[in-house]
Amino acid sequence: MTKINRKVEYALMALKFMLERVPGELSSVKQICESTGASYDAAARVMQIMTNKGLLKSVQGAHGGYQIITDLKKVSFYDLTKMIEGPLAVVRCVGSDEPCEIANSCNIQSPLTLFNSKLVEFYKKLSLIEILSPVPTSQKIFDEKNIDLKSMAEVWS
Repeated sequence: MTKINRKVEYALMALKFMLERVPGELSSVKQICESTGASYDAAARVMQIMTNKGLLKSVQGAHGGYQIITDLKKVSFYDLTKMIEGPLAVVRCVGSDEPCEIANSCNIQSPLTLFNSKLVEFYKKLSLIEILSPVPTSQKIFDEKNIDLKSMAEVWS
C-alpha cells in the first residue's frame, strides 16, 4: 500500500552498511553500492542530501567517504523520509497547495487527511536504529520470559 520511495531505500541501505562498519571508519558510495546493489548515481545523491541535512559527514579525497555523525536513536523514520522526499502525503491533496480536480466532489479527503496524520505520527515514533537493527518481536518476548527457542524447537521435533 504505502511504498517506501527507492531513494529512501537507498538511504536506509547506506545507513545500515555504515552501522556495520567500525565506528569512525569512512564508507564510500562505491563500497555501499557494491555491497547493496544500489544505483551509484541515486545513492550518491541520497548521501549528499543526508550530508547537507547533518546526518552524515563527508570527507573528500582519495581515502574519503561518509560516516554517520548523528545518533540514529534520535532520528525518526519520518525525519529521514522528509529529508529525502519532502513532507509525507499519501494522496496529492494532503499537504499540497495545488488544487485537486475532484476536490469539490471528493468524499475521502477528510479520512485520508486523518490517515496521513496517523501515519506521520507513527513514522515520527519509529527511530532509524529500530529499523536498521531490529530485534524480532517474538525473540524479544521469548527473551523477556527467559524461554529458550532452541530447546523448544527440539521438544516440538
